[in-house]
Amino acid sequence: MQTKKIILDCDPGHDDAISIILAASQPSLEILAITTVSGNAEIEKTTINALKICDLVSLSGVAVSKGASEPLIRLRETAPGIHGDTGLDGPELPEPSRSWSDEHGCDTIIRLVKESKVPVTILPTGPLTNIALALLKAPAIKDNIEEIVLMGGGTFGNWTPTAEFNIWADPEAAKKVFDSGIPIAVMGLDITHQALATKEVIDQVQKIDNHVAKIVGELLVFFASTYKEMFNFAGAPVHDVLTVAYCVAPELFKMKEVNITVETKGEFTAGTTLIDLHGVTGRKVNAKYGLELDVEGFWSFMIEALKKF
Repeated sequence: MQTKKIILDCDPGHDDAISIILAASQPSLEILAITTVSGNAEIEKTTINALKICDLVSLSGVAVSKGASEPLIRLRETAPGIHGDTGLDGPELPEPSRSWSDEHGCDTIIRLVKESKVPVTILPTGPLTNIALALLKAPAIKDNIEEIVLMGGGTFGNWTPTAEFNIWADPEAAKKVFDSGIPIAVMGLDITHQALATKEVIDQVQKIDNHVAKIVGELLVFFASTYKEMFNFAGAPVHDVLTVAYCVAPELFKMKEVNITVETKGEFTAGTTLIDLHGVTGRKVNAKYGLELDVEGFWSFMIEALKKF
């Protein structure tokens, strides 16, 4: 089996953490590195969280590189109301067994893409700052990027009325990525809100008899509680996990080729993704956008993946 070489660029974050866990369970994926960004929590916290999850699933050989601590030009904002003060509240996880790499996250992306003999797939699940920095610093790397599969955006918002958090947190970086010409697949709120970890799902996870599934269950319990409190959701949407699932099981997803433009100048609409579902703008297609998820198939895939640990 030919493996897909991936770089996980993330800001753990409960759903980011579970996406790392899912990727670690898949023999068809080779994780080249994990790069971190400020987003759900400050950069030191997200990096420590990534290291903790690597310990949990025995990814000792995968480098973790700390990336951007601030957006390209805007002030940083985090999401403690969703993910707690640590960015990964809920389970008790030991302190990391190692530290992060000395190499900046964007430089890790540049180096690994340049070194790879086959095109690399990048999975950003936080603000797109590291990806934009890498493209600004070494624009030629786009020729060896197979695809960017990102979580972000939507036809509606979750941080402002029109903007999703990851894009809103650094819209200038997002615009750079969407304008890059690299093939992009987008898991936005329209599809990630279909992937709800309801009580029934969490019960299934908690019945799995291994330590990793136990931790995932605790992550989902905390995540579901904050989504219930803040948004009155019936479960936790595991947004970021869909990026990994798409790389392994694309048949679970209904995608549509669209043009996506990122608003960077609006007083009230900065970070909005303008998703041209009906082709009204005439702009060139630059992304595949997730519309529908086979929900039952997705959760069956997740449960079977967690049983592997």
